[in-house]
Amino acid sequence: MDFLTLDLQFFAGEKTEKATPKKKQDARKKGQVAKSQDVNTAVVLLAVFLFLMFFGKTMTERMIGVLRQALQNYMLMDLTEKNIESILFEILAELAIFLGPVMMVALIAGVAANYAQVGFMFSTEAIQMKLEKINPISGFKRIFSMRAIVELIKSILKISFIGLIAFSILWSRMDEVLLLSSKSLAAALGTIASLTLQMGLFSSGALLFLSLLDYLYQKYDFEKSIRMSKQDLKDEYKNIEGDPLIKSKIKQRQREMAMRRMMQEVPKADVVITNPTHFAIALKYDDQKSDAPIVVAKGVDFVAQKIKLIAKENEVVTVENRPLARALYSQTEIGDAIPEEFFKAVAEILAFVYQTKNKVL
Repeated sequence: MDFLTLDLQFFAGEKTEKATPKKKQDARKKGQVAKSQDVNTAVVLLAVFLFLMFFGKTMTERMIGVLRQALQNYMLMDLTEKNIESILFEILAELAIFLGPVMMVALIAGVAANYAQVGFMFSTEAIQMKLEKINPISGFKRIFSMRAIVELIKSILKISFIGLIAFSILWSRMDEVLLLSSKSLAAALGTIASLTLQMGLFSSGALLFLSLLDYLYQKYDFEKSIRMSKQDLKDEYKNIEGDPLIKSKIKQRQREMAMRRMMQEVPKADVVITNPTHFAIALKYDDQKSDAPIVVAKGVDFVAQKIKLIAKENEVVTVENRPLARALYSQTEIGDAIPEEFFKAVAEILAFVYQTKNKVL
């Protein structure tokens, strides 16, 4: 029996169940999400190289113009501390204009790639100071963990794959590379720029493909890391829904309060229709508020006896009508108007009650 209990406890603690939405939300609040940094890198590189492909020529012409202007205006000047400072600021301003669009494209691409993976998320949990992060033992375990080995293999594969693509492009244009020494400076720079752009586009495209595979792996690994055991599911349900014992006590308390409110309405009723021993229905008719009598209290067995006792103490007329009492109990709830099919029978009973009390309809 003890071994069976231990086995059951072991399987109950094994994390085999998918994480619940609450578990995922809690992990997200801590900054724990499925994310591949390679996706951000690949998207940024691809966006930058695409930008250079369309606007690289214009930027190159502008850069050459800046250099030409610098050579014409500054090389013949007497260099002083003041001149050097002004020259430096002018060159930096031109470089900012030159590199600004590239940096902006990289920034937008990085934000877009990050948003596509995790959406909008703000969490300070990841940047909080934790002693375990500087624990050498924990760090040693992380270095030689299975995850570290997987990351190493992934890095080797990425370098090999992208390197092979870059080498293939270089090899396919080897004739142009060998002729660089015989070309003019402008032509050589143009060939190098074209070769760099081509290698960058193909390499960033390959990296994007690998990063998508890495994202799928990261998602799988993240889902696996937040799996829950059957006991975890039970504990979460208790935390969300509350302890069953407490819930039963709350429900009991609510029933008691509802019962007291119902009993307080019995003295205001016009008539109580009984079974006579099992059912009791208290009705009140107010033509200013409703077109039909309202059920203000109902009960069976003990509650029915309590309703009849309160009615007797408050001189509320009790009328025995077994089929009507049973039908009203099963078809109405407290606060409901009686169904139209019972209008005639109830009207006759109320007429009798009013006559008994010397009231005029």
